[in-house]
Amino acid sequence: MDENQTKVVREFILAGFSQTQSIETGLFVLFLLFYVSTWVGNVLIMVTVVYDNHLNSSPMYFLLGNLSFLDLCYSTVTTPKLLADFLDNEKLIPYDQCIVQLFFLHVVGAAEMFLLTVMAYDRYVAICRPLHYTTIMSRGLCCVLVAASWMGGFVHSTVQTILTVRLPFCGPNQVDNFFCDVPPVIKLACADTFVIELLMVSNSGLISTSSFVVLVSSYATILVKIRSKEGRRKALSTCGSHLMVVTLFFGPCIFIYARPFSTFSVDKMVSVLYNVITPMLNPLIYTLRNKEVKSAMRKLWDRSGLTWKKQET
Repeated sequence: MDENQTKVVREFILAGFSQTQSIETGLFVLFLLFYVSTWVGNVLIMVTVVYDNHLNSSPMYFLLGNLSFLDLCYSTVTTPKLLADFLDNEKLIPYDQCIVQLFFLHVVGAAEMFLLTVMAYDRYVAICRPLHYTTIMSRGLCCVLVAASWMGGFVHSTVQTILTVRLPFCGPNQVDNFFCDVPPVIKLACADTFVIELLMVSNSGLISTSSFVVLVSSYATILVKIRSKEGRRKALSTCGSHLMVVTLFFGPCIFIYARPFSTFSVDKMVSVLYNVITPMLNPLIYTLRNKEVKSAMRKLWDRSGLTWKKQET
């Protein structure tokens, strides 16, 4: 049987969260607030890093600004469609759009994993080799590492997408999640997917697990190399926000991708955590625990207030 005969599914139905319209409306308001908060927080960090000379010249904050951009992209891949589906009973997504969503989800997701690893290396150099920090973490190297993160995400997602689009879809078309991702989509294929599942788990699962191990190991190395209690306290203060972000992002990703593609009842909630909640919380985690960012934001606010008053007069 050729591909045109087997690949008859032209659209998928996203499962969503509830069949009750009143609940869907309440969830729409809640997730809209999450999405607006994600945009406000991450755009504020990006603008602050760009316009504050001190932050803009620091490798750590340059990387933080790029992380905020990735968080915006990551949330935007899934949340607008989710919001629209809360107001639509059918929750349909065409096959092509589903594949596009899956592709960009993995591009940005993998790029964020690699960037978080780069940020851990940045903290290692800053704490363990402070005299050589500015020389090692030059702006040129930071740009190369950011570009490499994006390229790594692109290569990873291309592999995932090619493996997915080669499968025939001819039967059930309900995706058991609120967005198109590899695990729920591949379950709908009209073919034996055991080998492909192993390849995909070894791809996504290996990237998420190995990146997490590298990150935790780098922070452990930092603490081991610092002898004084005061130094360790400062290191924990500096790296604490990074560890919180890493745990919130990698924990759900490892749970979803580093196991065979079987479905658990908590999968949707876990997906909400790393698709919606984490991009919203990252700006709060970094600003609430970082005096330099808070100070720069106050200066930016004061500067914008003065500019507004001059325009009025």
